[in-house]
Amino acid sequence: MYSVVSTAIIHGIESIPVYVEADVSDGLPVFEMVGFLAAEVKESKERVRTALRNAGYVLPAKRITVNFSPANIRKSGSGFDIPIAVAILAAMGVVAPQSLIGTFLIGEMGLNGKTQPVSGILPMVAEAKRQGIVRCIVPSENVREARLVSGIESLAADSLGAVIAILRGEPGAGCEPPINIEETCEAHKLDFSDIHGQKLLKRACEVAVSGMHNLLMMGPPGAGKTMIAARIPTIMPPLTADEQMQLSKIYSVSGLFCRRGHLMQERPFRAPHHTVTVQGLSGGGVVPKPGEISLAHKGILFLDELAEFQKNTLDVLRQPMEEKMVHLVRLHGSYDFPADFMLVAAMNPCKCGYYPDMQRCRCSAQSVSRYIGKISKPLLDRIDICVEAPQLLFRELNDTQAEETSKEIRRRVLETQQMQRERYRGEDFSYNSQITGVKVKEYCCLSRKQETYMGEIYQRFNLTARSYHKVLKVARTLADLEQCKDISMAHLNEAVCYRSVDRQFWEAVRD
Repeated sequence: MYSVVSTAIIHGIESIPVYVEADVSDGLPVFEMVGFLAAEVKESKERVRTALRNAGYVLPAKRITVNFSPANIRKSGSGFDIPIAVAILAAMGVVAPQSLIGTFLIGEMGLNGKTQPVSGILPMVAEAKRQGIVRCIVPSENVREARLVSGIESLAADSLGAVIAILRGEPGAGCEPPINIEETCEAHKLDFSDIHGQKLLKRACEVAVSGMHNLLMMGPPGAGKTMIAARIPTIMPPLTADEQMQLSKIYSVSGLFCRRGHLMQERPFRAPHHTVTVQGLSGGGVVPKPGEISLAHKGILFLDELAEFQKNTLDVLRQPMEEKMVHLVRLHGSYDFPADFMLVAAMNPCKCGYYPDMQRCRCSAQSVSRYIGKISKPLLDRIDICVEAPQLLFRELNDTQAEETSKEIRRRVLETQQMQRERYRGEDFSYNSQITGVKVKEYCCLSRKQETYMGEIYQRFNLTARSYHKVLKVARTLADLEQCKDISMAHLNEAVCYRSVDRQFWEAVRD
């Protein structure tokens, strides 16, 4: 007897439909599984055989063949246990094949038949709905995630017996108590009002978020760089519905979303340690999963102690920062992960942290050069704003004057970004930092006097074409913050100041 079960696999952050076919017929007793299977899928044969026996179902002494279609796509993951077991039971006549029509099944099983959660439920159920599936049966721990997709019935099963009960239509099968969706962000809120002093640094953060520019902060230890970086998400605009769904899919595939009762509502703030590997940052693995770059999608990727990262690890950032996508090519296919993040980095100017204050710095010129040289010029060119974080003065630390709150800064950011969205309505980008090279002259138009001035700056600062365009884009954002249609000389001067750190540290050390 023949049966077929609908399930899926994850490829990148998208789902690919897979059909598990089972045939039980007369012949030499054997249990075969075919269809381009990874090792963990092949191992499911023994898990399924034992789980069926412990659930009270003994496999007949017949030829059992299980096929995974389409056969040209490599099947990986542990979520095929339930589809295999149900397909075999349907082929044995235990489950009516008609009950499998329009039903999606996924889940791992223990040897006792209990279901185990799997990653990637959200994109799988979303794709199942798009394919016309009307109900899905998932492990109990995955049901909250599955129910985030409206328009499809999601049922919970804690064991193989519960799956069979649902397919047989037994009353109460698959029911779960109503999900109480609670906001998880009621803990202590970080706020820019916590920051005393550092006016220039806070101004740079506002400019960076307004135009979604990458930001580098340099300064001695204890200047507040990390503290400020952690508060940058509080002045960013809220996620749109589409952004919430896309971000939730990324975290679902990564296994970081299982028990959540709502889509992700806060912009992510990812701060990997400087010992992170290339694969940890960009993504990878036997079955490639998103790395820190993609987990920071639509949010902040904060790299503290930037110069302590391995140079080859940092260079991985260059392509995603330009294309807003991570492309991984593996033996069994290519994978694309979204990577539209804002890079915020912090570093000391030398190993001890006090250069160029030679009264406190004890590093040699060679040591400083070697330390700063870890940040390559191509990576530095991709950072729009470089700002110095000076040591905080005692009077600033004890100042009792109320500081500006994140809410006040965020209001200005929202107004500025709304201007950009209206300006670029007919373009394929939305923020000043994303203006393409061929559009820079159109949207960052300069007068003859300003062009002459920027020509001098180009030579004096030894800018590249990319860093020159970064200066113009930042100037455009500064003009937007003041609701100005045209870029003024003051805007250009401030934008140039945000590149002066290059000259103060990198160029000075090389000289």
